[in-house]
Amino acid sequence: MHLSDIEIAQRAEMKPITEIAKSAGIDPEILEQYGKYKAKLDTKLIPERKNGKLVLVTAITPTPAGEGKTTTTIGLADGLRRIGKNSVVALREPSLGPVFGIKGGAAGGGYAQVVPMEDINLHFTGDFHAIGAANNLLAAMLDNHIYQGNALNIDPRRITWKRCVDMNDRQLRYVTDGLGGKANGTPREDGYDITVASEIMAIFCLASDIDDLKARLSRIIVGYTYDDKPVTAGDLKAVGAMTALLKDAIKPNLVQTLEGTPAIVHGGPFANIAHGCNSVIATKTALKLGDYAITEAGFGADLGAEKFLDIKCRMAGLTPDAVVIVATVRALKMHGGVPKTELGAENLEALEKGLPNLLRHVSNIKNVYGLPAVVAVNKFPTDTEAETELVIKKCAEYGVKAILSDVWAKGGEGGVELANEVVRLCSEETPDFRFSYELDLPIEKKIEAVVRKVYGGEGITILPAAQKELAKLTALGFDKCPVCIAKTQYSFSDDPTKLGAPEGFTVTVKTAKVSAGAGFVVALTGDILTMPGLPKVPAAEKIDVDSNGVISGLF
Repeated sequence: MHLSDIEIAQRAEMKPITEIAKSAGIDPEILEQYGKYKAKLDTKLIPERKNGKLVLVTAITPTPAGEGKTTTTIGLADGLRRIGKNSVVALREPSLGPVFGIKGGAAGGGYAQVVPMEDINLHFTGDFHAIGAANNLLAAMLDNHIYQGNALNIDPRRITWKRCVDMNDRQLRYVTDGLGGKANGTPREDGYDITVASEIMAIFCLASDIDDLKARLSRIIVGYTYDDKPVTAGDLKAVGAMTALLKDAIKPNLVQTLEGTPAIVHGGPFANIAHGCNSVIATKTALKLGDYAITEAGFGADLGAEKFLDIKCRMAGLTPDAVVIVATVRALKMHGGVPKTELGAENLEALEKGLPNLLRHVSNIKNVYGLPAVVAVNKFPTDTEAETELVIKKCAEYGVKAILSDVWAKGGEGGVELANEVVRLCSEETPDFRFSYELDLPIEKKIEAVVRKVYGGEGITILPAAQKELAKLTALGFDKCPVCIAKTQYSFSDDPTKLGAPEGFTVTVKTAKVSAGAGFVVALTGDILTMPGLPKVPAAEKIDVDSNGVISGLF
């Protein structure tokens, strides 16, 4: 009988979170329990110890065929435990928008999941609600300041701060608010972002502690005055109250995998419009608690891994010891031109045509960033031996080992071979870690460096609106920040239809903005939505709860 992810998760016998904490050497004093199976950790009380090895799990360019990055991350952590290694996994929290939309949950799959799966995918410990509340408090204080006399001389037409809600709701992308007469505010055009696209989410995930969080929040630019001066959250005196809303949320959450491996699940910015990794606090906590900290970055390596390495590692002083690049035979065939409906049939020609996508990601990790790498071929029942062998052979020619990973069907047992290779990479190979650009380059040159070195493009085209914005950000002193390039996740280029490893393309920068609190400049390419919509048949239609409170239909 084939069980769904939620059925597997619901049949698992979870250990009390106190037991999981004990296995990770966590003193009960550090635990703040949220029921029997979840807890927050007071990181100030975690004893200092030598950091473990940091392993990043990333993937090829995503396709509708699925890659299984989170599943592989969890299965690898379980596999490491199976071979006697003390591993801890650090993951992002799922956003409610995709859970009820197309993507579904983000707690792994099959026999490589983090549990309690329903809690993690729904409200969890309330972190995202706290982030949304802090975001919207700032919006309320901003509009109230204008209503109460506008002492800061804010131009209502130049407000850049949006409200947010953690739901896919296209109706809220563009709104007009403050209607209903003088007593009800100042009318203006406005809009909503999804919570995971809020700058507060990016700040939350990059802050090293409460003091750093406050300093970053105070730097948020909410708009500009009539004489073109930036207005910050600090100017609005909103920072203390915002921090009060976030003081518990900033503590990382401890849960477990199906096999009882400690899992820290904390924060979750999008990887196409933000930097796409769990919090720095979570990663550093995992490094203190485990000999191997296994973490993942969103979407393909051109987005999530690039931002993990160029933004997060740079800001947090981290150096990965090894990188796992996840691929599936199915997804590679799709990159080779096979439609989704025909992926079950063996097709070595299409597979060979799609392999350059994987090999470009491998080359980036090894040659651009100087990091040891292994390819994890996430096994599907329809894969043939000839197809798997072709991937392994092509990777070997490229100087990287490809290993079959069967964690979806077998849990940690299916990740033992991958775990052994990760241990070998961490012990036998020394990272020669470098960034894809240096911070002293002009903003345009940093964007161009990523496009040329990581995407494989010819260069960039900057539209007049973006040129104007970049000139302003340079004048304001933000030219020394890293860049966060917002582009489609479906292609190395900014055109989602260009699959595989396209060449000869340029990337068009449409506009730019600064996330001054997060500390990076966002360059927007293509049509990147900061508020997604629901599909024709949302996943929400299949979710239900029975009279005993048992949830079904969540995946």
